[in-house]
This record gives sequence, structure tokens and C-alpha cells, in this order.
Amino acid sequence: MKYTDGNADALKKKFWMTLADSPFVFLELDGQSDTAVPMTAQLDKDADSAIWFFTQKKSDFAKLGKATASFTGKDHDIFARFNGTLAIENSQDRFDQFWNNFVEAWYDGGKDDPDILFLRMDLGDAEIWSGDLGLLNTAKMALGMNVHEDAEERHVESVDL
Repeated sequence: MKYTDGNADALKKKFWMTLADSPFVFLELDGQSDTAVPMTAQLDKDADSAIWFFTQKKSDFAKLGKATASFTGKDHDIFARFNGTLAIENSQDRFDQFWNNFVEAWYDGGKDDPDILFLRMDLGDAEIWSGDLGLLNTAKMALGMNVHEDAEERHVESVDL
């Protein structure tokens, strides 16, 4: 694990805050790149080992299993790739917690739509990059100077979310 401009915990915290601000990921089943689609992650600030998704029973994600998500913060200040395992979430309380008008817009039958599949992604490892290279590195890039080493120092590998 590397991250010298601060620490891995600070980068993880920044990741969670940025994901909460723009909870859109590109999700795919492992080894099946044709399943990759944008999805809205449902987050619980007290549950940092899982995220949730609403989808349709006919979606590829109904196969469940290992999955990988890619994320870019809306200001391109953080990038992440994380993996986990998709499972059916059976908690009605959790379902109700995340149900909202934006979710309902995808289901003609509302909360009782028979096509709803509510999933939990139990999170595994992540790789997170800080896209904020700072003013000095921006100046170096403008002058054609190498910033590769500085960029590597704003990166953390194989971190548990």
C-alpha cells in the first residue's frame, strides 16, 4: 500500500465522501465486461463494508457473485476501482431506507413492482487514486516536467473499504 501525501485512511474517507456526493459507479460482473452499466449506489454512512443497488430481476446482476465497480468523482478529484460480491438483500428495513422518488421512477409498480431486485454488494479490496495533484504539480505539467512519482504518492492499493 502506498500513500504518502496524508494516509490511506484519509484517502478512504475522501472516497466515501465523494461517492456520497455523486453515488454513480460503473458496475460489472467479474469476467463479464458486457454486463458493465452505470448504477446508482445506495449508501449508509454507518455501513462502510457494503453498498446497495436497485435493479431488475432480468438484469445480468441477477446472476449475483463477484463484481467490480469503477468510480470517478464529479470533480475528477478522486478515482477508484473496488470489488465485492453481489447478494440479494432481504431486509425490508434496508429496502425502505433507500427507496425514494429517483428509484421509483424506474419501476412502474412502485415499491411493489414484481421486477425489483434489491442487491447488496459486500465490499472487498479497492484501489483509490487522488486526482488532486496540487498547484505545484500542475505547474510542473505545464512545463513538461515529470509528475509520475508525485502522482503515485497519491494512490493506495489493496485497501479494505
